[in-house]
Amino acid sequence: MNFFENAAFGGKRPEPLRVAILGASGSIGTQTLDVCRQHSDKLRVVAISVFGSVAKAAAIAREFSVEHVVIVEEQRKGDPAVAQIPDSCDVSFGDDALVDLVARDDVDCVVSAVVGFAGINAGYAALKANKLLVYANKESLVCGGDLLMPLAKPGQLIPVDSEHSAIFQCLVGERRSDIYRVWLTCSGGPFYGMSREELSRVKPADALRHPTWHMGEKITIDSATLMNKGLEVLEAHHLFGVEVDRVNVLVHRQSMVHSMVEFSDGVVKAQLGPSDMRIPIQYALSYPDRWETPSDRVDYWSAPDFSFGKADEEAFGCLALAKEAGRTGGTLPTVMNAANEVANYAFRCGQCGFLDVERIVGHTMELSEPQPVESLQQLHEVDERSREVARSVLSEVGR
Repeated sequence: MNFFENAAFGGKRPEPLRVAILGASGSIGTQTLDVCRQHSDKLRVVAISVFGSVAKAAAIAREFSVEHVVIVEEQRKGDPAVAQIPDSCDVSFGDDALVDLVARDDVDCVVSAVVGFAGINAGYAALKANKLLVYANKESLVCGGDLLMPLAKPGQLIPVDSEHSAIFQCLVGERRSDIYRVWLTCSGGPFYGMSREELSRVKPADALRHPTWHMGEKITIDSATLMNKGLEVLEAHHLFGVEVDRVNVLVHRQSMVHSMVEFSDGVVKAQLGPSDMRIPIQYALSYPDRWETPSDRVDYWSAPDFSFGKADEEAFGCLALAKEAGRTGGTLPTVMNAANEVANYAFRCGQCGFLDVERIVGHTMELSEPQPVESLQQLHEVDERSREVARSVLSEVGR
């Protein structure tokens, strides 16, 4: 059995596939629901989780006849919208409920669209429970790849990020030992070509205007700083067993080539398609089959000319910091990610400048002592400690 065969169900795929969507009210979650809506004969949403969007959870539960709902934010127990969730639906609250949800016998597939490090426990539990894990929670893979990847059977963990889905598709039928390098494409974000002086003056509202994708606020800011691309470098490193320095970031403003793989003989495979996240989501849910497209098809006769460029790691230092963390390994990516989550939120709230995100992350990394990854508990402790350090650095930056 090779890396791309699906071992999660002993080679036989259930139909309909019983799906649990974690983070169902977010961007990836709502697009996953759209895919499930279009393929209701093949996909059945049996469980969802939201952080605190109880009214949205209730609406989803009613539409899809969901059997299990988890509200992660426990203080939402008294939310009036809880009463709108059908009586036939089992409702639970808290992080532990999320972990219990993914291990249920009536769940075949877990779509993890939780934002940030918070999704690591559920991802770990899903793999341990032998569920098909459709993964959009890159941060927990960046931090805990050393723990998660050894648990993943061939074809059990399928990426949803458009770039990693592209790499996955380029590698179907290929041997990983033949990979020379990966070309990870990048739109360049809203500030492509700007100097550091110009970047020092940008505001959160500017950074939230991504030129191509419609995403949640956290990932949109990460895309503007290029930290998102740094996280994706580390994600590719873990998913495909490629050294960090063999994952090359390639700026492609048209966002139609979603990534490429170069092989030892010099041949390059590229995956092209519309800029629509429902396509990689659907592929992850349909693999190894392909279903009718959920998107408009591309007219390549009238498509714009493609251009490629190199990412500016001096102007966008977060990319360089993420790669440094990946090269060092151990707990340093967890430190880096925790500091970025603190700094990203602070920038969105107007508590620091755009370039301060990089400064906060860099200084927090300098103050850390990386250790080999040993357990989830260790990573949680490193994450919590690093957030405290980052907040201290933030208070110095804000003076």
